[in-house]
Amino acid sequence: MLALGLEGSANKLGVGIIEHPEGYPKVRAKIHANIRHTFVSPPGTGFLPKDTALHHREWVVKLVKQALKESGIKWRDLDCICYTRGPGMGAPLQSVAVVARMLSMLWNKPLIGEITGADNPVVLYVSGGNTQVIAYAEQRYRIFGEALDIAVGNCLDRFARTLNISNDPAPGYNIEQLAKKGTQLVDLPYAVKGMDCSFSGILASIDALAAQHLSPTSIPISASSAASPTPTSKPTQPSRTSTPSANTSASTPIPITPADLCFSLQETVFSMLVETTERAMSHVGSSQVLMVGGVGCNERLQEMMGIMARDRGGSVYGTDERFCIDNGIMIAHAGLLAFGEGVRRTGDGRNGEGVVEVENAGVTQRFRTDEVDIRWRD
Repeated sequence: MLALGLEGSANKLGVGIIEHPEGYPKVRAKIHANIRHTFVSPPGTGFLPKDTALHHREWVVKLVKQALKESGIKWRDLDCICYTRGPGMGAPLQSVAVVARMLSMLWNKPLIGEITGADNPVVLYVSGGNTQVIAYAEQRYRIFGEALDIAVGNCLDRFARTLNISNDPAPGYNIEQLAKKGTQLVDLPYAVKGMDCSFSGILASIDALAAQHLSPTSIPISASSAASPTPTSKPTQPSRTSTPSANTSASTPIPITPADLCFSLQETVFSMLVETTERAMSHVGSSQVLMVGGVGCNERLQEMMGIMARDRGGSVYGTDERFCIDNGIMIAHAGLLAFGEGVRRTGDGRNGEGVVEVENAGVTQRFRTDEVDIRWRD
């Protein structure tokens, strides 16, 4: 079976074509196309829904044609059209849904509305819109912990605006690259509350430090004496050595750089994610972690999670930007699983799981992970 997937819940527009060959899942799925185009806003700014929707309307048909051309798949061979129903930004979601409905009617293919979302691992779902620690049980993904305010990816992206860092290819990626040059760990709030995390106070704190110490008139200050504007408790960090300048002395403070702030922000928020993930692993008795979402392809987060998992005798499953960042393949794959389950149960995919009538194929900006029935898993 073949599916075309359309994803446009935020500023990245993805189109993917995936095949579940006969014998799946014993036979591996085959990816025929996985292409993406990103709406990039100017440095220091975010992406507005109306501008993002305009970008999606301009590019989605072009990407569908490109995916069909690159894959060599004919539209007649497709079994279903899959699109993101939510959650996400309303206008971009609607722009892509319109095209999905049009293709379903034009090609007379069933339409599948999907919600974005190892053997049975604990899943760390970290992106610009979500931060959740989840695990599968009884045909639903159960949420063990989540962000109480803003998502970790949103925290990183907004700090990139503070530093006026480029949004190309992505602000979080550019934060990651700059953090690799940091050598001083600045003390920041550490906000783990049970199984949940809070990132808004950390963002406010590091924004204040940036304004205080990165202005042209600021006095050089060392990380050890940089007072965070809010009370803190120091995180337990996986080991990482700092290499100060050879002529550094206690009486000559080293200025805090943007790289130091990016490094400190990553180390702090990633330590929080490692802590809550480890607690969930202990609760469900799992030794595996699967990392998904745009922040999940951050190499430093994968490294820190790997240290924790190895200490527990476990393992981490991560991937790169092809499948962590918003993409059409994840929508096509989930949609094809639902479609295949409908075929298996009823013998008719058009009346099976996940299939929606064109006139009812809408979107929703708010959809929690644990609201979705996973009928294709035991």
